[in-house]
Amino acid sequence: MKQLSQVYLILLLLAALQGCSSMSYYTQAISGHVSLMMRSEPVDEVLLQPDTPPELSQALSVAQAARLFAEQTLKLPVGGAFSSFVPLEHPWVVVNLIAAPEFSLTPKQWCYPFVDCQAYRGYFDLAKAKQAQKQFDDNGYDTFIGAVTAYSTLGWFDDPLHTGFTNLSEDRMVALMFHELAHRVVYLKGDTAFNESFATAVELEGLRLWLEREGQPEAFERALLRLEHRNQTLELVGETSKVLRRLYQQRNALELDQLRLRKQQTLDDLADQYAALSSNYPEPGPFGSAPVQLNNAKLALFQQYNQYVPAFRQLLKDSGYEFNRFYEAVSRLSEQPEAERGDTLNALSKRFHEHL
Repeated sequence: MKQLSQVYLILLLLAALQGCSSMSYYTQAISGHVSLMMRSEPVDEVLLQPDTPPELSQALSVAQAARLFAEQTLKLPVGGAFSSFVPLEHPWVVVNLIAAPEFSLTPKQWCYPFVDCQAYRGYFDLAKAKQAQKQFDDNGYDTFIGAVTAYSTLGWFDDPLHTGFTNLSEDRMVALMFHELAHRVVYLKGDTAFNESFATAVELEGLRLWLEREGQPEAFERALLRLEHRNQTLELVGETSKVLRRLYQQRNALELDQLRLRKQQTLDDLADQYAALSSNYPEPGPFGSAPVQLNNAKLALFQQYNQYVPAFRQLLKDSGYEFNRFYEAVSRLSEQPEAERGDTLNALSKRFHEHL
């Protein structure tokens, strides 16, 4: 508790230096996380309680086995993470607000202590997120609020398990644990695509090894199918983004009404393509069940994730599937200049072939 109090104080001081609006935001963020930590109970104690539902006991037992696997096989810095549990009143732990100008696919950046700038703002309170969203809406931005199942404090705290994890199927819960633990290994400030692609690669390869041990290879095929659907959607979004960027470059030459009409037609075309693509999916696709409504904010956020997953999986293969060697290689890669890093990742991606 001493460490928690010290970090709490440091964050409050930093927030105070950034003004009243920042103070209000950081206060809700800090109080939300502290509340989560304070309400958590050791998993071992929850498992011993006679009124713990059997399905929760099963999920927590699997989670504890996955923690050990992550530490011993994946060489992840588990520490005390996921050793406690807290029930939530809703299926998400926080919600993220994303805002992009009406005629731009570049989202607003918010900068934070320790983690640099991100294209989203996290809220533990949905009502506060909606208040902030309305301010952007009133100023003509495209906005989106997305539910977040889990987040990482990058090793600052022992992040707890919660019902966002345990309500998932076992394979998805384990994959999410591996993903969040990977953020403790390497975190490159200001590069969401690098961080999330790396964590997703660890998630996938970790899940593959876990399911091989559990004798459930078919579950990994489902995970790969979900990844394929994300990649197919990413390709559609990429093509639409090219059209939108060309359109937005004409904003000084077109009437405002015409610009808005062509923008909406382009987004509607993407929604129709997504509906056709996802019609045969056995579960909802990355944007959810069709029909969907899309805007600049949704597209901007989606494109920041998964971009370099093949590259990191190839780098792990080049490391002989020795995770410590892989993490060292990722760390060296994170130190390269941005342009050089991007070239390296693109070259790795081109070499990757699925090993199934």
